[in-house]
Amino acid sequence: MAAGRGARVGVLALQGDVREHAALLAALGADVSLVRSPAQLAEVDGLVLPGGESSVIDKLSRLFGLREPIAERIGAGMPVYGTCAGLILLADRILDGLPTQLPFGGLDVDVRRNAFGSQVDSFEAELEVPALGEEPVHATFIRAPAVERVGPGVEVLARVDERVVAVEQGALLGTAFHPEVDGETRFHARFLEHVARVSGP
Repeated sequence: MAAGRGARVGVLALQGDVREHAALLAALGADVSLVRSPAQLAEVDGLVLPGGESSVIDKLSRLFGLREPIAERIGAGMPVYGTCAGLILLADRILDGLPTQLPFGGLDVDVRRNAFGSQVDSFEAELEVPALGEEPVHATFIRAPAVERVGPGVEVLARVDERVVAVEQGALLGTAFHPEVDGETRFHARFLEHVARVSGP
């Protein structure tokens, strides 16, 4: 597959399921790097925020001097795809975050952490995602968040029991689930399309 041929993308590699995202993006033809510093961030045209623990990624992003550079790049139009904890970090508001926790922001949504329960409440579901075609998306939810408010510029891509679990706003894409653990490539391919449009030929 060559959906991302030549695209320079990074995976924020502070904590979480970094390798799974990197492998999937590479399989789609992207030039993938692991981002742990502002210098590495400056070299990519798009960024994936992986699943993990949102509060830990928040703390580490500050420690590594990445929080402000990432927020600035998002504000400047860099395509970003956040899964699970990445969706939480991409949201403008975390409804039940820790007192010191700050998201990178950019996505005009309110997100609730662990909206479906704890680790033992993890589940799988088949989702209808018309934007990705007729074939359902097999989605794995692990301590998953949910979107509880959607801004006027945000498109809802998928729901579970009326709860919003996938959204898109311009070049920003977020899912409450983990396509990378199921070999589902369509969300990452859509992210790479955003990168191609922003970075040009």
